[in-house]
Amino acid sequence: MQKLRVSFVAGVTPGKWMDRFTERYPEVELAASRQDFGDILDQLANDQADVVFVRYRGESPKDATRHVIPLYEELEVLCAAKDHDVEYYEETIPEETAASFPQVDLADYPEEVGGIPTAMEVVASGAQVLRVPQSVARLFHRKDVIYRVIEPGAPSMIGIAWPTAMEDTRMVDEFIGIVRGRSANSSRQTSVRNSEQQAKRINDKKKAVAKAKAQEAAKKAKQQAKKQARSGSKGRKRR
Repeated sequence: MQKLRVSFVAGVTPGKWMDRFTERYPEVELAASRQDFGDILDQLANDQADVVFVRYRGESPKDATRHVIPLYEELEVLCAAKDHDVEYYEETIPEETAASFPQVDLADYPEEVGGIPTAMEVVASGAQVLRVPQSVARLFHRKDVIYRVIEPGAPSMIGIAWPTAMEDTRMVDEFIGIVRGRSANSSRQTSVRNSEQQAKRINDKKKAVAKAKAQEAAKKAKQQAKKQARSGSKGRKRR
């Protein structure tokens, strides 16, 4: 049974894409996992995943070992306790103001000490604020924590990556096509493209056979006409 391993960073919600993939390819086992800490691209390097959703800022992490396609941009937000000064701002907060508050460093809250949920507890206490992508703030939402979009902030990009050394990329191509919104009948889907190419090869072969038969028939007709012409000429000479 074929298997496709998908890993994604916190904040990415690939459920709808995985459901569509499973509907189209029920014979393929789809294994998914979320990674909140560390470099998710290591999963590609260590052959722990076939495709990953990666978050990055600045230049694309694409290199000789991996392909990366950018998908969408995320806004950066500032998380703070209710009744914190941040709450006075309605929707956005200036970068300078956001930077003026004591900040939580997520590096101080690795998974073994509770990770982001523990960091959010610190935020809820009012002691510090936390800058994260908006999707992460939504994922770890608490009733006693609010957030505001930082203007301009440091937006991040979500991309999808897979190894350049992968020999059989058919299932990865199909999954990426689904993520990018291609329908099951899209000519850009690998499965559809392969079917169309196969149909074209069959059609071209039929055309070639038909052409060969037509040429052979024309050749025989021409030979027959020449034979009849020679027979007629001999008959006239005898008279």
